Amino acid sequence: MKRQTATVPIALATDLLAGLDPDSLLVRAAIGHAKIAPELLQQAGGRVTIEQFSKLYRQLALMLDDETPRFFSRPLRSGTLKFLCLGMFDSPNLDIAFHRFVSYFRLMLDDMGFEVSRGESLTRIALIEHAPPQGSRVLVHELMLKLVHGVASWMIGRKIPLVQVDFAFPRPARAPEYVYVFPGPINFGQAQTALYVDSEHLNAPIRQDKSALSGFLRNAPADWLYVPFSEKMLTHRVCDYLESVLGSMPTVASTARALHYSVRTLSRRLAEEGTTFQAVKDELRRDMAILQLIKTELPIAAIGSSIGFDNPTTFNRAFKLWTGSAPGAYRRLGPSRKSG
Repeated sequence: MKRQTATVPIALATDLLAGLDPDSLLVRAAIGHAKIAPELLQQAGGRVTIEQFSKLYRQLALMLDDETPRFFSRPLRSGTLKFLCLGMFDSPNLDIAFHRFVSYFRLMLDDMGFEVSRGESLTRIALIEHAPPQGSRVLVHELMLKLVHGVASWMIGRKIPLVQVDFAFPRPARAPEYVYVFPGPINFGQAQTALYVDSEHLNAPIRQDKSALSGFLRNAPADWLYVPFSEKMLTHRVCDYLESVLGSMPTVASTARALHYSVRTLSRRLAEEGTTFQAVKDELRRDMAILQLIKTELPIAAIGSSIGFDNPTTFNRAFKLWTGSAPGAYRRLGPSRKSG
């Protein structure tokens, strides 16, 4: 299942809004629709939920009539993704569907395209950049790579594991988040942005049809942005376990026992995935706190207690360290907020 408490860095939202007047009616309407407190956009450590980011994205796409909001010199008008999927449905397998995907974007975009290179064991799917994106280059590359991976996985009815991911930009500040978005070996500073999958997946038949399309489009981009926990990297398994026992103050030792590892092996495996036990635990506590602040009317002290903080002052201090803001900044657009 997909972790319901997942959040993403506020930088994804600010990158999406880059170049727009923050005081414009369009921006104010979009962030209001997503229920994002405007002051959080000024906090480097701020977070938004997957749901908030997806609502912001969809609202901008609707208001700008561009399903890739100002990413490219030519907008992709509303309905582009729908007709892309309709053109792939009667493909006999994913290999043919990929060819149609590539051809579709060649017709629709001047600035960027896709290239699929099938080898005997690995298939490489690369972004071909003909001109620099109009929007944030890092965000555009992230989302376009997730688009092809998400559409392909949905078409065959199962998440396609990533063997390797390359990015044509230096390691960004949000790279630690990639363990949840691009699970697998990652290389930065490469000649092209590309992902690699086992070629056997290209033989898989297409399992979706028109009846499932409306739900897929309605949830975009959330359904392909965040990796479901069925893809069990150890980081995911640790987070999954901690979410079920967080109120009982789990330690690295108790978690290692529950997952049948020694503390040393657990720590080493997490390090290989670019993280630590404490980082995973703190990220989970942060995300659970944010979700409760936004979605419930629980007192802030009770929220802190539910994620293992007996002292409200300690919780407030930790939360500000995690996000750059006090918990009240996230509560402002929660369910108890009264409209003026």
